[in-house]
Amino acid sequence: MLANKNILLGVCGSIASYKSATLTRLLVKAGANVKIIMTSEATNFITPLTLATLSKNPVLVNYFDPESGVWNNHVELGLWADLMIIAPASANTLAKLANGLCDNLLSAAYLSAKCPVFFAPAMDLDMWKHPATQKNIDSLVSFGNILIKPAYGELASGLIGEGRMAEPEEIITFISDEIKKKLPLRGKSALVTAGPTYEAIDPVRFIGNHSSGKMGFAIAEELSALGADVTLVTGPTSLKLNDTSINRIDVTTAEEMLQASLQAFPDTTIAIMSAAVADYRPAEVSDIKIKKEGAGLDLNLVKTTDILATLGKAKKNGQILVGFALETNNEEENAIGKLRKKNLDFIVLNSLRDEGAGFKNDQNKITIIDNKLSKESFPLKSKKDVAKDICKKVVDLLS
Repeated sequence: MLANKNILLGVCGSIASYKSATLTRLLVKAGANVKIIMTSEATNFITPLTLATLSKNPVLVNYFDPESGVWNNHVELGLWADLMIIAPASANTLAKLANGLCDNLLSAAYLSAKCPVFFAPAMDLDMWKHPATQKNIDSLVSFGNILIKPAYGELASGLIGEGRMAEPEEIITFISDEIKKKLPLRGKSALVTAGPTYEAIDPVRFIGNHSSGKMGFAIAEELSALGADVTLVTGPTSLKLNDTSINRIDVTTAEEMLQASLQAFPDTTIAIMSAAVADYRPAEVSDIKIKKEGAGLDLNLVKTTDILATLGKAKKNGQILVGFALETNNEEENAIGKLRKKNLDFIVLNSLRDEGAGFKNDQNKITIIDNKLSKESFPLKSKKDVAKDICKKVVDLLS
C-alpha cells in the first residue's frame, strides 16, 4: 500500500520520538519515499542525523538552513506529499494545528498539505484527557484528518493509562488499512503470471524465451496499489517486488505455472496472464548432459498445456480473465481469435514490430481488445504506465 508513495513525516517533541526511527525504517522498507520535518523540541529527544540516515533524505527543522543557505519551502513540501503522518503528535502541536497557528515549518507544511493527514498523539494521561486536548482532536478530525489513537499502558511519568503513541508497526498497518478502504479493488483477489518458462532438455540446457517479467511485475504491483490481494506466479527472473504484500510464487516450467495457477484461480476475481509460457517442451528430458556428438541433435517436442485456455474453460460468472498476444503478423486477427477461443474478457495485443516495445524493454505499446471487439490503442509508454491502463480497464469492467 505504501510503495512509491511520497510520505511527509512530522516528528514533535516527545519521549515517544524514539519510535519515529523505527517508523521511518518501516516506511522506507515498505518502498515509500520519506521526508521528515522535526520541531526544534523534537531534536532534544532524537537527532536529525539519525532520521536523515534512515530516511535517506535531509531532515528539515527550520524554514531557512543557514549552513546550506537553502530555503525549505513548506508549500512545495505540502504539495509533494501523497500523505502526511505526524507521529508523535504532542499536545502543543495538536493545539497549533487545530487553531491554524503557524510558527514552525511543520505547522506550515500541514496547512499547505493537500493530502490525507494522519496524526498519532503521544502525551501524559492528564494531558490526553484534558478537555482542551480533546477539543483540539475533535477539530482536527472534523477537518478530515485521521486520528491514530494512543495506546493504554505505562507512561513516562509513571502513570498508567492512555497516552502512549501507537507502535510503529501498528501505525503502518492502520494507514495501509485506511488507504485500502478507499481503493477500487479492495476485497478483490487477483492472479498474475509473469516471465518466461524454461523447459529442460537436460540438466544444463532448456527451451525458453526472452521475457523479462517486467510487464507482469508492473501489473501485479498496480493491482496491489488498487487494493487487490495479489498472487504473482512468475517464471525465472531476477526481478524483485517493491510491494512485499504480494504473494510471490516462483516456478520454472509451464506445468509448474499451470498447477500454481489452477490452485489460485478458483478464489480469484481477476486473472491477468502475462507470462510468456513455452508452447512446446521436449518429449524426453535427459538426466545427464547431452554430449556434442554427430552432425546435429534432433529434439522431439510436444505441446505444453495451454494455461490460458484451461482457465478460460474453468472461468465462472464474475471472474475477469485477461490474456496477452505478442504477434509479428496479422496482429489484430490473431489476437481476436485468441480472445474468442480462450473465453477472455479482453486481450492485450503488442507487436514485436513496434520499436522500443516488448521483451526486456522498459516500455511497451499495446492495444486492448475486449470481448465486444471494442478496441483502444495506446502510445509507447513505460510498462508501469501500461500496467495502469490495463488495470483501469479491469476496474471499469468490475464497476
